[in-house]
Amino acid sequence: MNKKTKKIVYGALIAALYAVMTIALAPISYGQIQVRVAEALTVLPFFSSYSILGLFVGCIIANMVGGNGVFDIVFGSLATLISAVITYYIGKSNLKYKRYLAPLPPVVINAVIIGIELNVVFKLPLVASMLWVGLGEMVACYVLGLPLLLYIDKNEKIKEMLG
Repeated sequence: MNKKTKKIVYGALIAALYAVMTIALAPISYGQIQVRVAEALTVLPFFSSYSILGLFVGCIIANMVGGNGVFDIVFGSLATLISAVITYYIGKSNLKYKRYLAPLPPVVINAVIIGIELNVVFKLPLVASMLWVGLGEMVACYVLGLPLLLYIDKNEKIKEMLG
């Protein structure tokens, strides 16, 4: 299989994993108090650019099934896309603690964007929504995502596959 085909297949696999994990854990994946476990995968752009599109597509699919409407499909998915792009650039940087910074963009960006979304769509309190979403993202990205990143970073075969 050529390199371009592998990247497409891996991107599709990431999209499928993100969507399935989010939908399977729907009771904790949507709403003001949420821990979207699939957000742990947002560390993958640290290693490869093609995972960005996979995360974005997976999030679109998950948000289409989630039932929170077009606002969530558009802006929730854009939050994941923006986070993935920033994480990619952190991975390419020379920052000293970049491994520990990589999970941060999804935490901050989702807290802000999804917090605003919950406020606009469901009339939930803005600051409380931002804090709850940020806390859930912190769990997904640091408690689950950071160990995943550190594991991949130590495993040359997986890094080669992703890179």
